[in-house]
Amino acid sequence: MPQHTSMHQSSDTTGAAEDPVGAPNPPVPPADAPAGDGPKVSEAAARESSGAAPREVPGAPSPDTGPAAAAPAKPAAGKAAAPAEPDAGDTTAAAEAAAGDATTTTEPPADEPAATTDLPTGDTAAATKAAAAEEGVAEEATEKTGAEETAAEETGTEEAASTGADEAAGADGSPATPRSRGAVLRALRARVGRDARRRWRARHPLAARITGIAVTVVAVALVVVALVMPNRQENFRLAQFTRLPVEALLGAAVLIALPRRPRLAAAVLGGLALGALTVLNVLDIGFYEYLGRGFNVILDWQLLDDAQSYVADTMGGTYAFLAAAGAILLALLVVAVMALAVVRIGTLLGRNRTRSTHVLLVLSALWMTCATLNLDVSGVPLAAEHTVTMVKYREARVRETIRDERAFAKEARRDAFGATPGSQLVPALRGKDMVFAFIESYGRSAVEDPIMAPGVDAVLDARTKALAKAGFHAKSGWLTSATYGGSSWLGHSTFMSGMWINNQNRYRTVTADGEHLTLTKAFRKTGAWDTVGVMPGVQKGWPEAKWYGLDKVYNAFQLGYKGPKFSWSTMPDQYALEQFQRREHSRKRDKPLMSFLILTSSHQPWAPIPRMVGWDRLGDGSVFKAIEKAGNKPADIIASPTRSREEYGKSIQYSVTALTQWLERYGRDDTVLVFLGDHQPISRVSGTHASRDVPCTIVAKDPKVLDRIAGWGWTDGLRPAHDAPVWKMSSFRDRFLKAYGSTPHPTGN
Repeated sequence: MPQHTSMHQSSDTTGAAEDPVGAPNPPVPPADAPAGDGPKVSEAAARESSGAAPREVPGAPSPDTGPAAAAPAKPAAGKAAAPAEPDAGDTTAAAEAAAGDATTTTEPPADEPAATTDLPTGDTAAATKAAAAEEGVAEEATEKTGAEETAAEETGTEEAASTGADEAAGADGSPATPRSRGAVLRALRARVGRDARRRWRARHPLAARITGIAVTVVAVALVVVALVMPNRQENFRLAQFTRLPVEALLGAAVLIALPRRPRLAAAVLGGLALGALTVLNVLDIGFYEYLGRGFNVILDWQLLDDAQSYVADTMGGTYAFLAAAGAILLALLVVAVMALAVVRIGTLLGRNRTRSTHVLLVLSALWMTCATLNLDVSGVPLAAEHTVTMVKYREARVRETIRDERAFAKEARRDAFGATPGSQLVPALRGKDMVFAFIESYGRSAVEDPIMAPGVDAVLDARTKALAKAGFHAKSGWLTSATYGGSSWLGHSTFMSGMWINNQNRYRTVTADGEHLTLTKAFRKTGAWDTVGVMPGVQKGWPEAKWYGLDKVYNAFQLGYKGPKFSWSTMPDQYALEQFQRREHSRKRDKPLMSFLILTSSHQPWAPIPRMVGWDRLGDGSVFKAIEKAGNKPADIIASPTRSREEYGKSIQYSVTALTQWLERYGRDDTVLVFLGDHQPISRVSGTHASRDVPCTIVAKDPKVLDRIAGWGWTDGLRPAHDAPVWKMSSFRDRFLKAYGSTPHPTGN
């Protein structure tokens, strides 16, 4: 190829310039050599000029024994040595060999007189032919077109390999070091691979062309899809991917304007950035699906570890490991493929900048027309700037997160009841057996969704009647949770602290400080209650117990359970409530008990679900083995939104039944139960536009307890009305404390 010729000519010319004056000229074929040996003699010259051992030519005298072994005659002073004149019969072969091996011909140094050869008159045409061939090679080597620039990118490494080989050997001819030899071998292997690809393209030009077009089309499609891909699953429509992204036009303009090497660097960096943004969009999709919000690039990385733990508890450790490894590899693959796609497009744009510029101008005019006329497809604008918008959104969210961290630290130091003496906290509840309980994922959707509500509402109504028969009455309303679909601890801490704790940073801030008064701590501060927590979902250290003001906490390993896990839930709610009764609630004590319970049986994926058994049959939980074995598998439920809704509803029915049966069975005249949901279920169950509301209910036998909240406007019974009052969950603490006689004494103002 012309590029190869140009490269070798440059290398050999440089080598000739380093030869001493008077260096011998390349050998010429012997006078008696046949015409067909011309190319072999030229190859020998090339090998000699490169320092390689000369090849033996059949029929030629040996260099060690023949006349050629004699020392070359030195030219007379002031005269240049002239090569032997070839015979007329060999002139044409020599000229053709010189033209064919132009890449290895060495020119004399600048200060050395040029050697001349007088050709016979009959061979003038052959000499002219050779000269014309050399001039054609030189012209091809100096042409600078877009296609040749692309080829230069391919041959750049070849030159580096050749130069690296020379440098590895050392300027003084010293042997190469192992490291340099390795570098040279790698470069040579790369060169061999490129040569193989070139040979394949030469043998299969049509297949090579089709493959190249297909790769380019895929690269363009990947980049466009990444630039317009929504970050919420419900926005995935065909119209979203028919838009023209302005970011593609801006990127193309940059790549066209840059020279080859800067263009390559810009393409790689741009592709990596686009790949990273694509990964963030995918994370957004998952977070909206499960938590009802986008991924926070500052706060949410640690939640990925919680996600892996959830998968391990639900599907098993091996599955969780493979899922995590697959997710990491997929993210890396997305970034790498996106970088390669942008490099491919940059190379295509650089081949013919004039044509690329014309196409870019047409597309830019089309984008401006669509933007000016507000053209759309199915309500989706054709002129897109989605990626720019997403970058601005993420930048604004980072700023907001940093500002929020500083502001919340100050807010956490302010507390309306922070300085209230214990004697002035909840005086109207003195002597009451207090129970605060959370039902996992118990949200408004369970009460109002057309698929789940019929079964759940029937249970709520039936249990209201059963409790009334036992002497208990209830009032219910709605609270708006600080979280959605998961991160239950944010709902727990918001309800108990009276602060809006909607992210992990706020949670760490308020729990680490430890000074903000929680509802549970308020009871402990009075000195009139013992406090205990039952946390079957806690499977590791839980330092938050001190912040909640709990004297004792039972975790998943301290309740004596010997039965099977029900997916993520470590034990059925009925068993946890029975253990609470046996270990704490039934004990005779000097003070009443304030209890904090977190029930887990309604945690996703809602398969398998426990069933109620006789309270006297619970034992160590082994009775649940057959129930768990006969239940649904998580994989069968997760794939179906309808089945997920149905099974979620059944899990809420189970948890409500277990809690209210416990109250009916073990509740006393002085028992007060406050129970609520921590958050709505994930959007696959609650819907993409569901509220964050959860039911909250207060149950008591003493009518004075409910009389204290008569002004709240809550609905009688366990099922809140659709139009019952809705408050932020963070407002409950202060309303509750005031309703039961607490006197505010603020701190931090």
